[in-house]
Amino acid sequence: MTVDPTTLDPIALALVQNRLDHISRQMGWVMTRTARSPIFNQSHDFSCFLADAHGTLISQADGIPIHTGGGGFAVRAVLKAFGGRIEPEDVFLLNDPYEAGGNHLPDWVIARPVFIEGVLAAFACNRAHQSDIGGGAAGTYNSEATEIYHEGIRLPALKLVERGVLREDLWALLKLNCRTPELLDGDVRAMMGSTQIGAERLRALLEEYGLERGLVLIEGVLAHADRSFRNALASLPRGVWRGEERTDNDCFETRDVWIRVALDLRDDELIVDFTGTDPQIRGFKNSSVANTWSAVYMALASFFDPSLPRNEGTFRSVKIIAPEGTIVNARPPAAMTMNTVFIAHEIVHAIWNALGKASPERACAGWGKSIHNGSAGRIGTARPYVAYHWHSMAGGGAVDGRDGFNQIGHLIALGGLTIPNVEGYERSYPLRITRHEFRTDSAGAGKYRGGTGIQYEVEVLESAEYSFRGEGLNYQTGFGIQGGGTGAPGSMELTLADGTVMAAPKYAVRRIAQPLTERALSPGGGGWGSPLERDPERVLRDVRDEVVSPKAANDVYGVVLTSDGRGVDAAATTARRAALKTAAA
Repeated sequence: MTVDPTTLDPIALALVQNRLDHISRQMGWVMTRTARSPIFNQSHDFSCFLADAHGTLISQADGIPIHTGGGGFAVRAVLKAFGGRIEPEDVFLLNDPYEAGGNHLPDWVIARPVFIEGVLAAFACNRAHQSDIGGGAAGTYNSEATEIYHEGIRLPALKLVERGVLREDLWALLKLNCRTPELLDGDVRAMMGSTQIGAERLRALLEEYGLERGLVLIEGVLAHADRSFRNALASLPRGVWRGEERTDNDCFETRDVWIRVALDLRDDELIVDFTGTDPQIRGFKNSSVANTWSAVYMALASFFDPSLPRNEGTFRSVKIIAPEGTIVNARPPAAMTMNTVFIAHEIVHAIWNALGKASPERACAGWGKSIHNGSAGRIGTARPYVAYHWHSMAGGGAVDGRDGFNQIGHLIALGGLTIPNVEGYERSYPLRITRHEFRTDSAGAGKYRGGTGIQYEVEVLESAEYSFRGEGLNYQTGFGIQGGGTGAPGSMELTLADGTVMAAPKYAVRRIAQPLTERALSPGGGGWGSPLERDPERVLRDVRDEVVSPKAANDVYGVVLTSDGRGVDAAATTARRAALKTAAA
């Protein structure tokens, strides 16, 4: 269907887009309030989205961008697998990145078709990261995986519910392949409940407008999004802009692995070309097509005005070239579980680097890479658990006019992942969190400084299995921009109950048969602009908040504090900054 949005009522288009986005958010609220696992009801590691009857995203307002940007691949996989065999009250389930449009195996998609007068009109979907899906390590992240068969159960597009009847045989199979079946049972039912609400609301919207006009308005929403993004691109100079980013390991050994991208901006399209990117790796950071497309969409959307519509129409003018066999489009059976965080983080950074050359005033400093791990075991000897140590997340990068976010969820969540409540975690798991505070001098200095990392200390009170995924350990990851400084690297140390002290591995699975204390310093984000241009009063505030030391205030920012540390010595600061500028020249 081809629709010229200029011929449609703009008020109706705005109402339809806002109502679609509200439905997505309503689905998220239902999920948060009904799911059993803390990964959902506290951290919101799921995302709800809507698609039309062709599998094109029409709203992705809820949750985490890396989940939803590639959501259309999942719906299109359902359409390809079942064609004309989709019935009212069916519910579909899938996760496989090679066969079913998934990004990685832990993210299961529930897709519920919406019928109006017997016609397939849309889908209501929820993609959620399960607490456990079997595989070689508890908690979905097998850091030692070298092929997808090590990572858990693989699901093609399946009918989980057929004409309103749950397939009990398939349900039993799913629970049998999970270490925490009671959580899976409640969580997947919560996913189905959220899509039920979404389907009901979407059906009501389409019935209100009438099916034919409703579908025309939805296509108008997509066409408007296309035009909005083309207008955003028009603000950039035509040409080819290049960016790159690296990871310093392949999960098993230290070596640089590069993501390289060229953005070719033409009059009618933007070509995002990853030619020159390094080959796929042994470890589990290889990206699927859906994950790479999602990361690209997220990088582009986040660089421009936040009012850009959140649907797939926004990216009709974008063509992506991702050579097969590279880390951004791996061939089977490459392992993939880490890809939604890393290598997606690197894809976003590479694109931001390229866009920053085209539009320096909008350039964004790098976000620190997380060093969090998971621990799993049994509480006492009975109930199994999987705990994600979200509390050692990193700081975000600064932009012109705003400091980077102090400790925040992964870059690929853009704030959509919530750091869980400490007291709630201690009630749910055999943990005691003894420190959780901002680091001093971890943020990249700048006119606008990066976000600070965290000092995190936790006592794990029982023996446990650990899945380490410390990408941000031991190297600087939050790059500065426009003269800003780079954020501090991360570190992690383990002290076992017997007194043994060891550095945590970057990627590994370890079974430690005694309690331990984990001490982590998470990375900081990069700064924007020269630190000598930062408002001295803001430096004073940072010193009083203990995120910048008095020494760094003097040596890096050129700010001289009064003897009581409660004010700025303006004359001495002017002289100090002049001296630092002279020394730098």
